[in-house]
Amino acid sequence: MAGMERIGLVVHPRRDLSKALATIESWAAAHGVEVVQIRSPGQDRRLVPEGDAAACDLLLALGGDGTTLAALHAATPAGRPVLGVACGSLGALTSIGADGLAHALDEVAAGDWTARTLPGLHLRYGESRELTAVNDLVLVRAAAGQVTVEIEIDGELLVRFAGDGLVAGTPLGSTAYTLASGGPMLAPGATGLTLTPLAPHGGVCPPVVTAPHSRVTVRLDPGNGGARVELDGQVRADSARPRLVPARLRAAYATLVALGDQEPPLAGLRRRRIILDSPRVLARDDRLNAATLSSGGG
Repeated sequence: MAGMERIGLVVHPRRDLSKALATIESWAAAHGVEVVQIRSPGQDRRLVPEGDAAACDLLLALGGDGTTLAALHAATPAGRPVLGVACGSLGALTSIGADGLAHALDEVAAGDWTARTLPGLHLRYGESRELTAVNDLVLVRAAAGQVTVEIEIDGELLVRFAGDGLVAGTPLGSTAYTLASGGPMLAPGATGLTLTPLAPHGGVCPPVVTAPHSRVTVRLDPGNGGARVELDGQVRADSARPRLVPARLRAAYATLVALGDQEPPLAGLRRRRIILDSPRVLARDDRLNAATLSSGGG
């Protein structure tokens, strides 16, 4: 990214960002780069002067995966890449920790990075609202009582059920709310939408993975208690009447900066214990390690 002139920051609302911010300001001063802050919904914290994402060459997300998601939504309309910086634990979307930030900026400025393109889940809600999620769309009951969900895939009825709602996830989001709800996890490189019913009341409605280009239509009846629509963990709409929600996977929706020494996705899931070996296997490893140590082999 030769000739970088301006960096935009999207910041976590509460975490200590002093180390990362000092590194950015020092690096920017040495390279003649301006630093601005990009406004994010619900974000009142201000660390540097505000700017426009479209006027930036790169957006830095300082925080965790939630902050990186916010940065992706800010950067995507302008076609800008996002570098996720972990100020806390390293997540699925953050490429580096604050300690490696100066080196990472050197790599990006030299063009020594790879674009990690992420698909988005695009949907229409109501008559005119169009929304896109990087992780997931959640249709969920807003109060007591159940909602009724009907799912069609490519014009064919899959299932109708009553329950708490539905999680529709992207391949990236399959390791987030989808996995936590008992849905399928897509391995790196796999594509398609994951559809996971939430607490279905009876019937047989297993989680489903669609083909990458499938057209999915969800009919949502919010019942007496109402329902809400969440995109990437943020409430976007409420509903008190039945809704038709067409959704599809949009290829190459957002761009993350990937660096050469970044850990593979599966390794990250194991490090964060989102994927964890069974207790029986771990107990066997402990026995073998203990036996090795007692025999003097370690």
